[in-house]
Amino acid sequence: MSAPRQGPPLLLLGLGLAALFALSVFVGRYPAPFFMPPSLLGEDEIAWRLVVSLRLPRLVAAVVLGATLAAAGLTMQMVFRNPLVEPGFLGVSQGAAFGAAIGIVALGGRPALVQALAAACALAGLGLTWLLARAFRFGGSTLRLVLAGIAVSALFSSGVGLLKLVADPLRQLPEITFWLLGGLFGIGWKQVLGLLPVVVPALAGILLLRWRLNVLSLSDETAFALGVAVRRERALLLLLSVAATAAVVSVSGMVGWVGLITPHVARRLHGADARRALPGAMLLGAIVVVACDDLARTLVAAEIPLGIVTSLVGAAAFAVVMIRPPVRGRA
Repeated sequence: MSAPRQGPPLLLLGLGLAALFALSVFVGRYPAPFFMPPSLLGEDEIAWRLVVSLRLPRLVAAVVLGATLAAAGLTMQMVFRNPLVEPGFLGVSQGAAFGAAIGIVALGGRPALVQALAAACALAGLGLTWLLARAFRFGGSTLRLVLAGIAVSALFSSGVGLLKLVADPLRQLPEITFWLLGGLFGIGWKQVLGLLPVVVPALAGILLLRWRLNVLSLSDETAFALGVAVRRERALLLLLSVAATAAVVSVSGMVGWVGLITPHVARRLHGADARRALPGAMLLGAIVVVACDDLARTLVAAEIPLGIVTSLVGAAAFAVVMIRPPVRGRA
């Protein structure tokens, strides 16, 4: 059995993300569709303000969103030992949307309250899914977890539907609809800076503990025999993942499939070792979201919601990954 490749894949992904980020600064519909000449920045004040005030914070938010969803997806897949889970499948994203909808309808839509309620309901969604999966008596652990996630997501979705019925159709309803479709339009430096105090420590903690994911992906008995406090470390990693996910979802809305497909691709490239697969997944997630956001804001004059583009690209990529045979000779 050959050892997994070392070095170049992560380096190439990092360079690819940097190149895509630099290119995306000039992608848009001003002054003409699809591309802005770099020389225009020194000649057109509107172009300069557009790049500094709108495109740069939006691109930073896209990188943070993609890296967070990918890290949370891989963490949950390894902790639950289930390759089919991601925040959207475990009631986390729907719970965050429900909390945000409550904040929009009942509490005036203040950003801090919306983000706090999104985080609280995201944690509640994950906890309820876990409890239901333990209580179910049908099927194996994987099937029970998926079924519980479907039930909890449907529960929160019905709650969002009820809130849409009582929402102000001119002011509150469009904001709730934004949550269901997802997007980064309207993102500024204020929103980006509001994400960092939650997301940066959470992702840093996951990265520092990524080697523990390898042990937690084993059976509980084996992990305990290796000296791991299984429940405590599992709870800590899930808490970090959900907190980061809730923070980004509170400004982006529901952006699906990134947390499901990028961990699979990262494991194809770097093997199952989380020490390399996790940073690889984060880089891949950032690349996917930045590229999809470029498509969302340039293909047509009226911007396409980001969640629609990521679902289309992610579902197609997932089908390809599942059809292709696994790469042999990887750890």
